[in-house]
Amino acid sequence: MNRILALTGALLLTATATAQVFDETTLEVAGELREQALGSELGYEITADLTTRIGNRLAGSENDARAVAWAVEMLEGLGFDRVWTEPVTFPYWVRETERVAIVAPVEQDLVATALGFSPATPAEGLEAEVVMFDDLAALDAAPDASVTGKIVFIRNRMERARDGSGYGPAVQARTGGSLVAARKGAAAIVIRSIGTSTNRFAHTGVMRFTAGSRYVPAAAISNPDADQLERLIALGEPVRMRVTIDASINQTYTSQNVIAQLDGATNPDSIVALGAHLDSWDVGTGALDDAAGVGIVTAAAQLIAGREQRPDRSIQVILFAAEEIGLWGGRAWAEAHGDEVARYLVASESDFGAGPIYEMTAKVADDAMPVIEAIQAELAPLGIAMGERGGGAGPDFSPMMAKGLAAVRLRQDGTNYFDYHHTENDTLDKVDPEAMKQNIAAFAVFAWLAANSPVEFGSGPGLVD
Repeated sequence: MNRILALTGALLLTATATAQVFDETTLEVAGELREQALGSELGYEITADLTTRIGNRLAGSENDARAVAWAVEMLEGLGFDRVWTEPVTFPYWVRETERVAIVAPVEQDLVATALGFSPATPAEGLEAEVVMFDDLAALDAAPDASVTGKIVFIRNRMERARDGSGYGPAVQARTGGSLVAARKGAAAIVIRSIGTSTNRFAHTGVMRFTAGSRYVPAAAISNPDADQLERLIALGEPVRMRVTIDASINQTYTSQNVIAQLDGATNPDSIVALGAHLDSWDVGTGALDDAAGVGIVTAAAQLIAGREQRPDRSIQVILFAAEEIGLWGGRAWAEAHGDEVARYLVASESDFGAGPIYEMTAKVADDAMPVIEAIQAELAPLGIAMGERGGGAGPDFSPMMAKGLAAVRLRQDGTNYFDYHHTENDTLDKVDPEAMKQNIAAFAVFAWLAANSPVEFGSGPGLVD
């Protein structure tokens, strides 16, 4: 009975908060979409099909091309008005094999994965003494003589958080470690995995470098193996390690952003954009990162496409290419459409797994905030609160946000996301179908109401920080 009363109260609050912004028919459709989504299996089915038929989808690989063809066929079959592709060209990286092992004072193979764009070692590997640092800043501050010729080990730990806030501070070791180690003359770098799991899975991910810069072979080891390495170093004896990586960097490959559109009834040139990325790392099957996002935004838009009544504005689903290796799809899309940023009313991406959405944030013009508050009121029955004003739309939309794109973020619970992120363990069984339904309901309600907004959301130079 208490649960019924609570739900009734939430619905009454919703009606009060939204009545002055949206008409009754628009709100009725929003409620129907919410209920339809909570009973639909489509999002999970899309995610299952992508991870089963295609599997991992490293940008530039054969499976990348297969995923593009799969996405075009899938979207065409779901009844969107138009489906097309736009080219994305980038350098690509191929992993062959990797091995990281302690060779003294004991011998032990470690669970390891090469970091994306790591160069290869000599075929026989690199063997050297290990020097340990707390984090990237400590490595950067160290005298070059203490690093030259050695294998650097960075031991910084990622903190678990619902909003994933522990990722940013920790990931610097992965993205910048190879460059700093190379500048100081190191032979190679090994990092504690940027993840929160205590299982023996190593977390891969891209390392950054600039053209012409020197960088060294780089790998991540599982967190239990990082603990073991720390204990050995603490004993006070020199620890030696061998790193062997076979990989190559290639120039260049052209993949595709895949885009589907539901045309708006009265203002089709104005667009609400829903995003996810189609590529994944070459480990696991990329179920959480980001096949789940593909399923969520596609299913949400398809629910709207399946209705007789069209929204005022158009809705686009954009499945971005090559996100994992450097936001290449997002950058290509922003370059191609940046001069028409004002056409994009607002954007939101699903790229944080499939945990329940708990909060909505928005970076929009002041005039649009009553609309945002009215949308959140329709999301309240799903357990979604209003967060602080500001924030982004998701990684792939960040290049267009630099041009003034208005943004909404439907923030998912990522408490356990980094247990699986970029690992062999990112597989379909980690996706909760019921939580996915809640995600789809939220994106469907958001997209429908945004596409029927009585005001613009402010996309344009005025929203650039």
